[in-house]
Amino acid sequence: MNVIDRFIANISPSTALKRKLARQRLEFLNTGYSHYGASKKKKSMKGWKADGGSTKEDIDDNLQLLHERSRDLYMGVPLATGALKTIRTNTVGSGLRLKAQIDGTFLNMSETEADEWEALVQREFALWADTPHCDAMRFNNFYQLQQLSFLSYLMSGECFVLLPYIERPNIPYDLRVQLLEADRVCTPNGKERDKSIINGVKVGDYGEIIAYYIAKQHPLSSDKGKMEWFKVDAYGEKTGCPNILHLAEFERPEQRRGVPILAPVIESLKQLGRYTDAELIAAVVSGMFTVFVTSEYPEDEDLYDENIEEDELVDKGNDLSQELGPGALITLGEGESVKTADPGRPNTAFDGFVTSICRQIGAALELPYEMLVKHFTASYSASRGALLEAWKMFKMKRTFVASKFCQPIYEEFLAEGIAKGRIYAPGFFEDPLVRKAYCGAEWNGPSQGQLDPLKEVKAASERVNNGFSSRSRETTELTGGDFGRIVRQRKSEEKLMREIGGNEDA
Repeated sequence: MNVIDRFIANISPSTALKRKLARQRLEFLNTGYSHYGASKKKKSMKGWKADGGSTKEDIDDNLQLLHERSRDLYMGVPLATGALKTIRTNTVGSGLRLKAQIDGTFLNMSETEADEWEALVQREFALWADTPHCDAMRFNNFYQLQQLSFLSYLMSGECFVLLPYIERPNIPYDLRVQLLEADRVCTPNGKERDKSIINGVKVGDYGEIIAYYIAKQHPLSSDKGKMEWFKVDAYGEKTGCPNILHLAEFERPEQRRGVPILAPVIESLKQLGRYTDAELIAAVVSGMFTVFVTSEYPEDEDLYDENIEEDELVDKGNDLSQELGPGALITLGEGESVKTADPGRPNTAFDGFVTSICRQIGAALELPYEMLVKHFTASYSASRGALLEAWKMFKMKRTFVASKFCQPIYEEFLAEGIAKGRIYAPGFFEDPLVRKAYCGAEWNGPSQGQLDPLKEVKAASERVNNGFSSRSRETTELTGGDFGRIVRQRKSEEKLMREIGGNEDA
């Protein structure tokens, strides 16, 4: 009660009471969202603790634990493993393949010249990309690096890529791809109070990323020794080209680090994994038919053996434990008895409950239930609808991989090839517009697949015949192939068949 209310209360208590009641009514008066999602008075909303913060409090401060739990789910919960691998396989598959698409009109090139230039570049790129020499670790080729980096991005929410130049004998290109796990980008010791460094990412006055701090050893390694860091500028000072690639999708403005795709369903997946393990153990125990024998004569205690081989015993060092086994006969000591409770396993409600939880997990991951559990039992139209819905997400992820990983690396490769004289591209380093015209490319991956191939092929033919699509696009979407190569191969095959037919006539 303020000074005015106390003064009024001394003079006119009834008036003071009316003022207090009026004030309380104002507190209960809700308008707009305060009557619904922002209500503080409804009992159903009072227990909702939603104290939000900036991206630092909500994401950055929790990032390490999210990384560790997400990777643990991948290693130990089959549903989480399957979800990430399903997204990886349908998005990247065996790797997104380069299809050079230069702007020949702008570059004053004829169609034949443009085709020849594209064929040369694709041949040079294959020389570099098809071997493990493109990997700084000299282990994976370019397409396997796509798979690994994308899986790491799904698991940890992000993946970092360095592009060092390393000379190797008999290899014409020095560009290498070095993948870094997300944990290695972190704030160095002693710089925790520097507000311009957010979880190892240094930002400028406008929030732009200036540099990354990378630990020389993995922070979670047991033999990391003394921690040391090195700084990598985000872009070259003279060229403006990226020195490091950051594979991450942001969900909020001013966010600087990625969030694992499993983050919203970590608890659901973990609890489901525990429930599955418990049901599995209960079913195994129920399946072990064991007979316990009691005797009134102590000398007959050794009448029966446990019927479990010694090398199969789990707790053979403990004399007080009794182990169950299929068809085992176990002798009990004098005065001992066994009381059992029927666990009722297998649990008939298990499948329905798991299915319900899987549907919710699939919704969060943009994976239809059928694709999440690889269980297609619905009608053709329902299954196709689920596949098409998932394919929207796969296409979006594929565009992400192409723009964040494949295209920047291809442009670096192209610049090196032109600088070394292996690829002819006049004006590439002088005019940014010319450079962009040369760098045009498409990245094609695995096809969507068909539930009914005949219907899909007929639909593709109709789209081509009515001018809604091209043969190249339909070939890529149906089979993932290259229409130009297929036509040349068919020409060769038809020529061979005519020759064989001519010999038979002779």
